[in-house]
Amino acid sequence: MMISAEDFRARARRKLPHFLFEYYDGAAFDGLTAERNRHDLHAMELRQRVLCDVSGISTATHLLGEAVSLPLALSPVGLAGMAARRGEVLAAKAARSRNIPMALSTTSVCPLDEVAAVKPPWFQLYMVRDRGFVADMLDWAVAQGCTTLLFTVDLPVLGTRWRDHRSGLNQAGLTGALRRYGQMLARPRWAAQVGVTGGPHNLGNIAHHLGRRRASLADCMAYTSANMEACLDWSALDWVRHRWPGTLVVKGIMEGEDARLALGGGADAIIISNHGGRQLDGAASTVRALRRVVDHLEGRLPLLVDGGVRTGLDMLRMLAVGATGVMLGRPWVYALAAGGQAGVERLIDILEQELRIAMALCGCRSVQDISRDILRF
Repeated sequence: MMISAEDFRARARRKLPHFLFEYYDGAAFDGLTAERNRHDLHAMELRQRVLCDVSGISTATHLLGEAVSLPLALSPVGLAGMAARRGEVLAAKAARSRNIPMALSTTSVCPLDEVAAVKPPWFQLYMVRDRGFVADMLDWAVAQGCTTLLFTVDLPVLGTRWRDHRSGLNQAGLTGALRRYGQMLARPRWAAQVGVTGGPHNLGNIAHHLGRRRASLADCMAYTSANMEACLDWSALDWVRHRWPGTLVVKGIMEGEDARLALGGGADAIIISNHGGRQLDGAASTVRALRRVVDHLEGRLPLLVDGGVRTGLDMLRMLAVGATGVMLGRPWVYALAAGGQAGVERLIDILEQELRIAMALCGCRSVQDISRDILRF
C-alpha cells in the first residue's frame, strides 16, 4: 500500500532500470545538500495548539494568480517522461485532476505541445548559448497558451553527479550502451511499456527546435551539452523579461542579494531552489535560504520553494517560514514510475490529507492562517 512518498520511491526503485532511478534519485557529489534539504526541515519544531476551532479546514489558495486546491506545484524534472509511457503527459493529467499547476522542463521527453494539449503548464526555461533556441521556446510557449515562465538560473555548468557515473548513465561507447541495455532488460515491464512503445525517446522540446521530432536522444543531448552557457549575467534576465509577456518567475535563488537583483530585473516571483542538491553540494538547505530571503524581501514578491519536501508536514513548515507555495520534484517522479497517472494523483491526495491534519493540530483553518507563530525556533 502506498501511504507515503518513501513508499513510491521504493516501488520506483524496483520498477525502473538502475541507471534511470539513480538519475532521478541522485544529487551532486555525495548528496550533502540534498540531505540537508530534508534534515533541516525535519529539525524544525512545530507548536502544537489545542482547543482551537479547526472545523472546515481549507487548503485552497492562489499560486501566481491561479486558484488551486492546495499550495503545491509539480516541479520541472528533466527526462521525467522516461519514468512511465509519455510520463509528463500523465503527470499533467494528474495535476489537472487535482487542480494544481505542473511545470514542464526544457529537457522533458514529451514536447510542450503534447503536454499543453492536456493543460498549458508552467514552462521552465534554461538560458543557453543559442539565443535563437531561447526565443523559439518563448514564442512556442506563448503559442501553446503558457502564461507562467520559470527562468532557471542555477545551471551555468552541470554539477558533478557521481551516481550517474557509477550507474553507467554517463559511460560512453559500446560498453556503456550494453551496460544500460542489460539494466533495461532486467526491468521487462518498463522495457515493454516505455522502452518499446513509449517513444519517441528524446528531448521533445530540443527536437522541436532542431526541426526533427524523432531526433535521437543522443542528438538532443549533444545539442544541449554544446549550448550550455557559462557566460551569463543579470542582463539575461532583462533579455527574457522583454520577450516574455506573462508571469516571469526566477528559479534557483538562494541568497537575499540575488533575490533583490531578481526583483529589480522584473521578476514577478522567485523560487528558492538549490536544484534538489544536484548542483552545488555543500550549499545551504532551501528552508534556511527561504528564511533569509523572506526576511530580505519583506513580502515584496511571492516566494515558492522546492527541495526536500516529502510530506504535508514539510509543506506546513515551508509555508510557516514564509513560502507562498511549495514545489515537489523527485516524489512525483517516483509516484509516476510506481503507478502512472493514478500514482501521482494518489501522492497529491496523501500530501493534501497530511497537510490538513498538520494544520488542524497547529490550530490553522486556512493556508492564510499559517505563519511563523506555529514554529519554535
